[in-house]
This record gives sequence, C-alpha cells and structure tokens, in this order.
Amino acid sequence: MSVSLPGSLVSTEWLAAHLDDPDLVILDGSFKLPGVTPVAAEDFAARHIPGARFFDIDAIADHETTLPHMLPSAAAFERHATELGISNDSIVIVYDTPGLMSAGRVWWTLRTFGHDKIAILDGGLRKWLAEGRPVTAETATPASGRFRATFDPAAVRSKAYVLANLESRAEQVIDARSAGRFTAEEKEARPGLRSGHIPGSLNLPFNALTNPETGELLKVADIRKAFEMAGLDFTKPVITSCGSGVTAAALAFGLHLAGKVDVAIYDGAWAEWGQPGDTPVDTGPGGR
Repeated sequence: MSVSLPGSLVSTEWLAAHLDDPDLVILDGSFKLPGVTPVAAEDFAARHIPGARFFDIDAIADHETTLPHMLPSAAAFERHATELGISNDSIVIVYDTPGLMSAGRVWWTLRTFGHDKIAILDGGLRKWLAEGRPVTAETATPASGRFRATFDPAAVRSKAYVLANLESRAEQVIDARSAGRFTAEEKEARPGLRSGHIPGSLNLPFNALTNPETGELLKVADIRKAFEMAGLDFTKPVITSCGSGVTAAALAFGLHLAGKVDVAIYDGAWAEWGQPGDTPVDTGPGGR
C-alpha cells in the first residue's frame, strides 16, 4: 500500500496531499432530512471533492422495512461496496457537507461490515471549500471493487434490546437529537411520531462535538468533557440513538476518538421508538 491512515480523523491538508493515490476511495456521505431541497445527491452532482463517489445512505439500506435507511444485509452491502469501487484493502475517506452530520453513519456502516481502514475528513466539505480547495461536477466511474462483508452484531441494538435495557440499565443510552426534540418542546420532523425520548436516556446534540465556525471536531479532551457533562459514565457501555440512526453515528465516532470501544447504535432510533404504540416515552430532561 502506498498510503496509510494517520488515524480515524484526517485533515484537509492530508487529503489534498493524497488525492491522486490509487489506493484511496473518497466517499461523500452527505444526507438531508426528507423534504429538504436540493437533496444531497443533487448537491453532490453540482460539486464534490475530485474523485469522490456518492454514498447514498437511503439507497444503501434495507428496503424490506418501512423504517428509513436501516442497515442492509451483508450480501447487499457487498454489492454496493463493490459498485463504489471499495475493496477490503481500500483506504476510505468519508466526508459530509457540514463536517460531522452523516459522515459518521458511513464510517459506522463500513466498520459494522468489517472494514476498519476508514477515516473521516475533519471539517468536511465545508472546510475544504473555505480553504479554496478544488471541487468538480465530474462524476467518477470507479472500477469494481472486491469486498467481502463480515457483519459485527455487537455494533447494533434492536428495539427489543433497548426495551429490555430499560429494566436492566446494563447500557447507557445517549440521544444525538436537539435538546428541543429530546424534551418534546419541539415536534419531530417525521410525521406521525410522538415527541420525547427513551426513558432514562441522556442527551448530547451531535453538533456539540464540532466547532460551529469551521465544522472541525473538538479536541479529544473536549469531546470527552462534552459527554461527561451530558452525564455519560465512561466506565459503562453505551447505546447511541437519534432521529433515524444517522447522527447517532456522529456520537459513536466522537466516543471512538475518545477511546471508548463498547459502543453500539440503536439503528431504528426514534423513527421506530417514537411510532404510536407501547414503547414508553419520557419528556423533559433525561437521565432519570
């Protein structure tokens, strides 16, 4: 291999220096909520980092469920990864437009299917553009990759597991949604969902991990402090959640940078839990 990752987070300077490396696969994992236009794929078509391929979070998903962008099967993910030109020995860099909103979901998905040669671009497209670095509307046509998926069930939690965890409290739950959505002061964007949060869960909005001016990640010590201020105990395992499993992965990435390995994501997230039914819902401050 002619390139190796310096860590799970790479700078714009590092990526600019390695743009032409043949071992590198660059993924634009940008995502927008339903109804927001232009959609992320249209933004990508208009401009993206040269050589990048679009990782469509809604398309690379389980289409047998009505829940949004749930993890696909290992076989389906192998097909998608191969089409994106990803092989098991590829070095993957993923970015999104704001800096850390949906890139974490792509990072987590690849790791859940056994690929750990992946890093997130610090500051994302936002910082790249602010520095005047090149973008293009030209779409890359990569050669097919050779990817074999190895699914890690420890990375994912189901609704049944989270329900059982309400009694056992074996794992902490922390929610990446805004404080207003968490406390039910704001309504959910997805129609038909109740407002509130999983009983006993903590709240840390995903954008609390980044510099609001540049989109860059905070220093590791400050990331850890943010989680601790939210009430997280670093000695206990963690489940991250959010609206639909996207920004939960931003929290998972932040925890990863802080050295925490016993972290899983509730993939169904509030899109599943908040549906009318028998799942209990709390409002107001969390952590009770």
